[in-house]
Amino acid sequence: MLDLKDKNTLVVGLARSGVAAANFLLDQGASVRVTDLRSGQQLEKYMSRLEGRVNLTLGKHRQSDFLEADLIVLSPGVPTDIGPLQVARQAGIQVIGEIEFASQFLAGKVVGVTGANGKTTTTALIGEMHGRAGHNVEVAGNIGRPLVDSVRCNLHQPEMRYIIELSSFQLESIDTFRCDIALVLNLTPGHQDRYPNFQAYVEAKRRILLNQRSADVAVFNYDDPVTNEMQKYARGKVCFFSRREDLEQGLFIRDGSVVVRWGEEETELFPIDEIKLRGDHNLENVLAATCAGFFSDVPLQVMAETVRKFSGIEHRLEWVANCGGVDYYNDSKATDVFSTEKAVLSFNRSIVLIMGGLDKAGDFAKLSSVVEEKVRCLILIGEATERIAACLEGATLTVEAEDMEQAVSIANEHAVDGDVVILSPGCASFDMFEDFEHRGDCFKRYVLSLGEKERRGE
Repeated sequence: MLDLKDKNTLVVGLARSGVAAANFLLDQGASVRVTDLRSGQQLEKYMSRLEGRVNLTLGKHRQSDFLEADLIVLSPGVPTDIGPLQVARQAGIQVIGEIEFASQFLAGKVVGVTGANGKTTTTALIGEMHGRAGHNVEVAGNIGRPLVDSVRCNLHQPEMRYIIELSSFQLESIDTFRCDIALVLNLTPGHQDRYPNFQAYVEAKRRILLNQRSADVAVFNYDDPVTNEMQKYARGKVCFFSRREDLEQGLFIRDGSVVVRWGEEETELFPIDEIKLRGDHNLENVLAATCAGFFSDVPLQVMAETVRKFSGIEHRLEWVANCGGVDYYNDSKATDVFSTEKAVLSFNRSIVLIMGGLDKAGDFAKLSSVVEEKVRCLILIGEATERIAACLEGATLTVEAEDMEQAVSIANEHAVDGDVVILSPGCASFDMFEDFEHRGDCFKRYVLSLGEKERRGE
């Protein structure tokens, strides 16, 4: 465990993780400075959450702040190779990521979830399973609550179960952090604005297996060739899940039911038609979560009950309202091309699709065939509008909107009874919104205002 009393510490990046790390450092008696390239005006909501005296360097990074620190704690969104960090490392100063930092004080079991898509839904479902089983559980990480904040509230409690969503950014900077159960859901090209190639992204994700022991468990998607191949790096037990194959060992679908086969035992868990979540990708999420529950001693009947009652989480293909016979879905968390494709493929109805935002160098042309087949009207917003329009030229009717309010209004004009309107941007949100939650909340507000107008007969 790190001794932080009277140490000069620097937190790089003042978003959720930065605030949580700074407050934890203050608890431990450290002197804390936070540095962020954004201005005080941009960071006002985060500054208000700091619970004690913290020195701030905003709008720039000063090399002197890095060199005067005894310890530097890095927020996940900050690249690990920025110049001041390289100089600090050369000077022998310890640089530690937020997940690694939190793990130094963590007591309890860890279930880590990573992958390109489905992480948040799977993490939340595993957390629900543990909660229904009566375990002391914290759901944290990339899902919303920083791990260091969860650890801060549960110091020295070895009975805790931590269910942690882990992004590639968070995994880049781990060193000793270990998962008792590690899940890799799927891997498709992502964050091409940060990684030089797909292999570099895969290697970052693979770090979730780092430090696992022979008694630990690694869970992989058998149907995904990249995750299937990753099994050779596992150091403990390997469990596969599949929605396509009858597996010798693992979780799979047979005759419309989820089946677990492990060792000499085989058990039918629940029919897949009891799963409320839409789409094949969510079926895979359920299989993955059930694997984690199985190896966490969650009773089978508790897992089945949880799956039956779990209807998803906010901003992940979340049903918002039915207005004029049209169902509106908020999939604001879909920040890459593959997530958008899965959202569109989840419906067998005509779709009005709202896309756009901050371009993450995604290959929008890969959506051409599915948009042509299923999308009645494509509405584009944000900085990526031009590039998406060029990539999908001729696939369907395409309309540009100035903002989310106009996008919802245009969607209402073009959708007909029985259609589905989906906000599934395929892009980051930071060009127009604080984050994907803010984007989804705006979408929902404008959709619900449509419903109010409908009720008033306007």
